[in-house]
Amino acid sequence: MLIPELSYQIMLHGFLLWASMGFLMPIGILVIRMSNRQECRRRLKIILYIHATLQVLSLLLVTAAAIMSIRNFENSFKNNHQRIGLALYGVIWLQTGTGFLRPDRGSKGRSIWFSVHWLLGITVSLLGIINIYTGLQAYHTKTLRSTGVWNLAFTVEIAVIVFVYLLQQKWHYIMQSGVILGNEPVRPTDQETLSTYEKKELSAIPSSSEPC
Repeated sequence: MLIPELSYQIMLHGFLLWASMGFLMPIGILVIRMSNRQECRRRLKIILYIHATLQVLSLLLVTAAAIMSIRNFENSFKNNHQRIGLALYGVIWLQTGTGFLRPDRGSKGRSIWFSVHWLLGITVSLLGIINIYTGLQAYHTKTLRSTGVWNLAFTVEIAVIVFVYLLQQKWHYIMQSGVILGNEPVRPTDQETLSTYEKKELSAIPSSSEPC
């Protein structure tokens, strides 16, 4: 039977890990993906600052969760949750370091940096998700309390995040396949006509119509 103080610390540890890896980190990824087709430098900076802020907050929360674990819990690293958590903490700091070393767009080494940063981000996200599930399992094992509702809620959240992630990837194509500026329908199979018509429409729009 856990004492109330230890039970509270375990729940707080879990909440910090979820807020970091299960919420702020994925939202930060979705935000930075908004910059893929963004040409306005001012908007790019805003998106970058929001992304960086969310990631730094995520790092601070996961660091607080790690400190709680070291100070208050038994860390024998005999279970998957503790082992994954240790690996996750190391990769997060490595990911943060690459973020501060970001070269400018178009500069030498940008493509290599992007690939490394992207791979580390995917690794962090996957390890974070797995660690939340293993944390819920460890909590159930230690307290014998049901975690079915929390597992279901987190699964639904991940499904929504993945759906938005995939939608972002296809959104530009979806918009151009069915609608061109002025809400005029275009047949998606007529690719050449679409390309020519789009160029004409865009060239006719004054540059001041979308201020940056």
